[in-house]
Amino acid sequence: MAAPATTARTEGVTENQAVQSATGSLVELTPTPGGLALVSPYHTHRAGDPLDLVALAEQVQKADEFIRANATNKLTVIAEQIQHLQEQARKILEDARRDADLHHVACNIVKKPGNIYYLYKRESGQQYFSIISPKEWGTSCPHDFLGAYKLQHDLSWTPCEDIEKQDAKISIVDKLLHQPVALPTCTEPNFQGLTH
Repeated sequence: MAAPATTARTEGVTENQAVQSATGSLVELTPTPGGLALVSPYHTHRAGDPLDLVALAEQVQKADEFIRANATNKLTVIAEQIQHLQEQARKILEDARRDADLHHVACNIVKKPGNIYYLYKRESGQQYFSIISPKEWGTSCPHDFLGAYKLQHDLSWTPCEDIEKQDAKISIVDKLLHQPVALPTCTEPNFQGLTH
């Protein structure tokens, strides 16, 4: 009588080892889980229906596909953020170069932040700043007009076409800075102080 039970137990273990090698993720077998003997170790150690193994393999494959797709989506978001940061860095460098060039333009007056200056070019190629606009010159404008720029308080230059947009941004920041508490004091996300 003992021989058939041993054979059955050996067949179950061999069968489970084959299943483990096929899937690589089955739980180890123990004859007394949690220190309790099971009623029928033969039935609990069987691999069961072969279709169960197929379903298990499909589930593992599906999990791998979802994990790969999830990682791809997250990496795509990071790649887009990197591109956005690269674009911002490029614009910052271009603006810094333009600001440096404009600070080296000839000017016979002391430039004061908050004022608009008009850039002209002489026939000799020299560029210079003036406080007289092309409208004020009228038809007697002596040189080519290149553009108008506002000198900001941080000594950066804002092109004429961007002055309104830049002033609106600065106004919003000023409002936030002059509020008694710019951001609410709470631990949870709250944008109440930013919307009013």
